[in-house]
Amino acid sequence: MPEAPLDLLLLPTWLVPVEPAGVVLREHGLGIRDGQIVLIAPRSEALRHPTTEVRELPDCLLAPGLVNAHGHAAMSLLRGIADDLPLMTWLQEHIWPAESRWVDEDFVRDGTDLAIAEQVKGGISCFSDMYFYPQTAAECVHNAGVRAQITVPVLDFPVPGALNAAEALRKGLQLFDDLKQHPRIRIAFGPHAPYTVSDDKLEQIRVLADELDAGIHMHVHETAQEVAEAVAKHGERPLARLARLGLLGPRFQAVHMTQIDDDDLALLVEHNCSIVHCPESNLKLASGFCPVERLWQAGVNVAIGTDGAASNNDLDLLGETRTAALLAKAVAGSATALHAHSALRMATLNGARALGLESQIGSLELGKLADVAAFDLSGLAQQPVYDPVSQLIYASGRDCVKHLWVGGKQLLDDGRLTRMDENELIARAKDWGTRIASK
Repeated sequence: MPEAPLDLLLLPTWLVPVEPAGVVLREHGLGIRDGQIVLIAPRSEALRHPTTEVRELPDCLLAPGLVNAHGHAAMSLLRGIADDLPLMTWLQEHIWPAESRWVDEDFVRDGTDLAIAEQVKGGISCFSDMYFYPQTAAECVHNAGVRAQITVPVLDFPVPGALNAAEALRKGLQLFDDLKQHPRIRIAFGPHAPYTVSDDKLEQIRVLADELDAGIHMHVHETAQEVAEAVAKHGERPLARLARLGLLGPRFQAVHMTQIDDDDLALLVEHNCSIVHCPESNLKLASGFCPVERLWQAGVNVAIGTDGAASNNDLDLLGETRTAALLAKAVAGSATALHAHSALRMATLNGARALGLESQIGSLELGKLADVAAFDLSGLAQQPVYDPVSQLIYASGRDCVKHLWVGGKQLLDDGRLTRMDENELIARAKDWGTRIASK
């Protein structure tokens, strides 16, 4: 039988598969059929395959779509509302009161749409969301065509959309059941932090996560104060408490982890946990420095996240990755720490692994889903190009993102959103800003 034609053949100047590590393929083509990568071959060979559509991408670097492994999407509507404050002051005196006053399903819908559009324009094909009304966020993800992990929020006190943890878990289980066959959405549990969730609720989450093979996504060791207070209250560090309660494991996603001692590192290695590093939020809130190079050398999977726009203040994962690379060198005291190729891996395959999606996305390999980003390196500031990955990480911004495909569907075409109305999103965000500022 004749070979079925490719749906799309992409012909960039450089193709960076991420796996194998450190590889840059020049003048190669990538073929997509039925949403999957089915061909990676030299340009001349790729052009011999029958193809429905061919896209020439001169001066572009083709790489996996970026994976934003931690954020609070709807908080894009609180961008800049409480800047230049320490974490607990920012959280307790400003963010939580604002959320109590304003967060409802409409807020989450409009804020999540705004965040998705910003992320798509920045080359992010998949993100993890930790916020309220997860069913509403899931609807936004479904409609936008992007990929996401949506977490079920669990705290010891009432939150928007749930009067208590029991209601939050009940709704979360229903959402898990509703979306268990969804091709682009994965549901996980999102206990906020060790200091806001009691032992009994954490144990319940552990049981449910084991039964459902679901991820657990949690802020852990974000500040030195958090760790000191936990030791004073419980007689043990938060990570040790989570280990005692049985939460640690390959599905556990520890966000921030700026405070790590030898015992913490041993637990992370023993249980094969993933760390989600949020360098710019940590810097802005003066929370501390995650020792990325030390974790990397110990074999711990380190992904990267932007955190929410209220504490960053953007959802620019490419910029976040540059910050992570530079900060890792300063913290390690070594210019060789977290080189450019490793930084890109942290923003792609490591993020996919943290979310349990490494067999599907995060690298450009045959059989994987076609989540692909094209970065334009033709600009003045990128010349000359000796190592395109170094130019991407150290000399480029998200304005170089030209195209993005998720499962072979194009969500960004020459910098323009294909499924969302940018002007409408801006108008809705401005309306929220006017309403919130007036109060």
